[in-house]
Amino acid sequence: MLFAAALRAIMDPFIGERAAYTPFTLVVLITVLWCGPGAAIMASILSLGFGFLFAQSESVGIGDFAQSVVFLVTAGGIITVGEIANTLRRELMRSHQEAQRRAAQFALAAEELNLLIDGTPGLAIYMLDPYGRIMIWNKGAERLSGWKEEEVLGTDASILYPATDKCQVDLSLARSEGRIEGEGLRRRKDGTTFLASFSITTLYDEQGKLRGFAKIVSDITRRRADEKALLARESLLTSILSTVPDAMVVIDAHGVVLSFSDAAQTLFGYDACEVIGHNISMLMPAPDSHRHDLYLRRYLETGEKRIIGKGRVVFAQRKDGTTFPVTLSIGEARDGEQHIFTGFLQDLTERHQVQERLETLQSELIHVARISAMGAMASTLAHELNQPIAAVVNYVQAAHNLMGGPQDWDLVAMREALDDAARNALRAGQIVRRLRAFVTLGTIERTVEALPALINEACVLALMGAREQGIHTYFELGPEALAVLVDRIQIQQVMVNLIRNACEAMTDSPERRLRIETHPYGTDFVRVTISDSGTGVPTATHDQLFKAFYSTKQEGMGLGLSICRTIIEAHEGKIWLETREGRGTSFHFTLPRAK
Repeated sequence: MLFAAALRAIMDPFIGERAAYTPFTLVVLITVLWCGPGAAIMASILSLGFGFLFAQSESVGIGDFAQSVVFLVTAGGIITVGEIANTLRRELMRSHQEAQRRAAQFALAAEELNLLIDGTPGLAIYMLDPYGRIMIWNKGAERLSGWKEEEVLGTDASILYPATDKCQVDLSLARSEGRIEGEGLRRRKDGTTFLASFSITTLYDEQGKLRGFAKIVSDITRRRADEKALLARESLLTSILSTVPDAMVVIDAHGVVLSFSDAAQTLFGYDACEVIGHNISMLMPAPDSHRHDLYLRRYLETGEKRIIGKGRVVFAQRKDGTTFPVTLSIGEARDGEQHIFTGFLQDLTERHQVQERLETLQSELIHVARISAMGAMASTLAHELNQPIAAVVNYVQAAHNLMGGPQDWDLVAMREALDDAARNALRAGQIVRRLRAFVTLGTIERTVEALPALINEACVLALMGAREQGIHTYFELGPEALAVLVDRIQIQQVMVNLIRNACEAMTDSPERRLRIETHPYGTDFVRVTISDSGTGVPTATHDQLFKAFYSTKQEGMGLGLSICRTIIEAHEGKIWLETREGRGTSFHFTLPRAK
């Protein structure tokens, strides 16, 4: 302002009163551009004062007033234009700064994107121009294909295909659909090929003109091989599980069925789709069906195992509502915090039927035992029957002789003789009645039987529960010993008795092996051998084992081996044993060969 006043004073001789405010308009313009409208208004007011000062008039006239008004209007216009200019300048500076900031962000993002693209392992990312020539080539593409960036830039992308025409086919399809995905073979620099998963995206500019294509390629050879191996393992596991005779059911921690095997479908009568996704309680009768979820929650909360890892006999329920006994074994697996339970179920219905059949066979064995015991008892009591009968004959003969000369003393002797005869006759009748009460008469019929089938049927009855006891059974059935002439029921009873004795003899043995063999014995007989790996039988007891009422068992009746001997001898065979103390016992018996 002072500079403008000084300039006005210097110019005063030349311009006089005609342009008193001219130098100050420049001051207002400079002030509004540099200091803003407030300072420009103050400068205008000061300029107005200096203008009056340089007017050199003793009194203010209309001309001076008009110049003042013109100056103020001019200053206002200058201030307005200056402020507009300041606003435009500030906006321009702000736009420039924003552009610089965005340019820096874009540069940083581009750098990070390039680092991300180049650092992606196993992922090739590259760009093609509209003609299929490679324009951008990342580090992942170099690692995957073996080609360096300088080797492929500007080169047709068909070099990456085993069949060169396939490249244009893919690009044409991408151009028509916008984006495609797929799998196919790709070629490396060394000529080897690999299975690739790829995606091709078509790129257009703002005017809709084709700019090129973006391609992403990854090597999935190993992944597909792993998936194929996994599918093969799953198929093998499924085939194994489908052949397992036991039913298998898999549930989650809420009791919902996740898997239902083929054997389970056969056992319960449900299709897998009818059970999977439903609660396992649908396979249980009441009250277990109402309590199962409670049992499951209690285990998850306490961790106390009551059935997991253990076998238990329970009842299950089929689709038709019938119940049946099963052996249930449950295993647990965990996937992180998730619990999965696998149950294996074995139907015990047939086993119970076999048990009933065994009980029937045992009752028949008791019947045979009574017959055999009767024979032993009859042999033992034969002299008692002979004695009263002989006494009766003697007393009757004496009475007959006394009748020739009847005297008083003869009559007394005759009466005593007849009384003694009556008593002995009653005694003989009592013996006979006791024998009749002991046994009911039966008949034995021999038939031609296949020995292997007979042994197999006997083993089914005698070896129930043997596998659970750790007993391993071995068979050696000679082809020369196939048909025998026997009473099937009685020979089965002999085998059941000997096999069960062998199993009991191995109760405390660390090694439990049961061997059943058949071999020819001479020309007319077949020898059957049943051997165990038990502790053996003392040699001193060999002669006593086959006698009635002799037993080495605390609760044994002593009739088993005696009955076996009676049956074998009734078949014209013989029975004996060989023992190896501490290493087991072998029982042998012979049967007549069918001709």
